[in-house]
Amino acid sequence: MTLRAIIFDVDGTLAETEELHRRAFNDCFAAQGLGWHWDRDRYRELLRVTGGKERIARDLADRGIDPTAHDIPALHRAKTARYTALMAGGEIALRPGIAALIDSARAGGLRLAIATTTSRPNIDALIRATMGRDAAQVFDVIAAGDEVAEKKPAPDVYLLALRRLGLQAADAVALEDSLNGLLSARAAGLRCVVSPATYTRGDAFPDDCPLVEDFTHISTPGALELLLKEPA
Repeated sequence: MTLRAIIFDVDGTLAETEELHRRAFNDCFAAQGLGWHWDRDRYRELLRVTGGKERIARDLADRGIDPTAHDIPALHRAKTARYTALMAGGEIALRPGIAALIDSARAGGLRLAIATTTSRPNIDALIRATMGRDAAQVFDVIAAGDEVAEKKPAPDVYLLALRRLGLQAADAVALEDSLNGLLSARAAGLRCVVSPATYTRGDAFPDDCPLVEDFTHISTPGALELLLKEPA
């Protein structure tokens, strides 16, 4: 099948965002006097749970605190505001190879999409901070985690992206950084290439998963298609 679309994950794939997310969570916790702090080891554990609100609930449960005792959606909104402020201050950049791949794919007539666990405000803030444009000016389709019933590793968000693209799974490829993302993409019938990020380098990727150190290795659609044709 000729490649017709590329579907990008966001956190860890488009940019190394997780450390900024962790900082935003901790800033938010401190600002509200909660006395919680997630160090890197704890955050790595919490990343096994997809979704920011879900991570807060898991952390509270692990501390023996009833999650319903706190307004988690309001806390997460405050964290999102802090995260977008940090990005607007210039504290984020696209991962190597991403900008070149987007430009090359667009020039080659491919369609571009996002399928992510994160929320639309986070997507918009990231693209504005790293590319100086609205996300809708870069991507034909955006499917966000708050638009689907189940987050990754469920296939929902990738299936939503495919429906909005009007394409079959065989026409597209997903780019991911994590095992949960890979499982999600494959459950939707998509081929998937993974470039592990800081917090996902320890994930147990299967032997048949195409892995690249960074996206400079597949910064054109041609290079991406060649990789997908290589035997596992």
